[in-house]
Amino acid sequence: MTRIAVIGGGKIGEALISGLLQGGHATRDLVVAEQYEPRAAELASTYSIRVTTIADAADGADVIVIAVKPADVESVMAVLATVDLDGEQEQVLVSLAAGIPTVRYEVKLPAGFPVVRVMPNTPMLVGLGASVIAPGRHVKPEHLDLVRGILATVGTVSIVPESQIDAVTAVSGSGPAYFFLTVEAMVDAGVALGLTRATATELVVQTMVGSAAMLAQSGESATELRAAVTSPGGTTAAALRELERNGLRSAFHDALAAARNRSAELGAASE
Repeated sequence: MTRIAVIGGGKIGEALISGLLQGGHATRDLVVAEQYEPRAAELASTYSIRVTTIADAADGADVIVIAVKPADVESVMAVLATVDLDGEQEQVLVSLAAGIPTVRYEVKLPAGFPVVRVMPNTPMLVGLGASVIAPGRHVKPEHLDLVRGILATVGTVSIVPESQIDAVTAVSGSGPAYFFLTVEAMVDAGVALGLTRATATELVVQTMVGSAAMLAQSGESATELRAAVTSPGGTTAAALRELERNGLRSAFHDALAAARNRSAELGAASE
C-alpha cells in the first residue's frame, strides 16, 4: 500500500489522516510529522499512528503531504533537503499550503520531482471538502490518479491547471466563509422578525443542508430549483426582488474577484 507522510498535524492534516484511515488505509503506512509535543501525543493516541520528525516521516514515503502554514514551508523544505528523495522512484510531493506555487517546491527538490498543488477547503474536516488539484511540470497521469484517490477520502476532487488556482481559491477555498456569513445574516433577520435565535438557527441550517442535498442529488441546476420555489407574485418572489435590488449578484462577483486578486498577490509575494 502507498506509504503517506503528512507533514503538519493541524486541522487540515488531521482531516486527511482521519479520512484515509476511515477509507481503509493501513495505519502502518501512514505517518505524521508534528513538532508540538502535546499535539503529537494527541494524534498518536487518537489515531494509533506513528508521529515523528519531518525527516523520518519523509524518508521512504511514496507521498509527502505538506499540510503546514505557508510561513512554515521554507523550514520544512530545508529539512527535506537533507532527506534522500528521488522523483524517479515515483515519490510525489503534495502541497496543501495556500499560495505556494509548484515551482517554489520544484527548485528545491531533485530534478524532475513531481509536485501537486492542492486547494482544499475546511468542509474536509467533516469529510465533505471540495479539493482542487493542479499538477506541476513533472506530474504524470498516474501521479494525479494517486493524489485524487487520497483526497477523495475527504470529499470531491477536481483538476485544473495551476493558472486557475487563484479563481479556485476565490470560489471554494474562501467559499465556506461566504456561506457562513449568509447563514449569519439569515439568522439575524429571523430574529428581527420575532423568532428565537435557537429556532432561527435550526431553520436556517437545516434549510441550507436540505437545499444543498437537493442541488447535489436532483440533477437540476440552481436556476431550475430556484424557479421551482418561486411562485409568481408570491413571498419568495418578493424576497428575491429585494436581494436583486440590493445587488446580490454584483456583490458576489466583486467579492470573488477581490479574493482571486488577493490570492494572486499572496502567491507573487511568496516567490
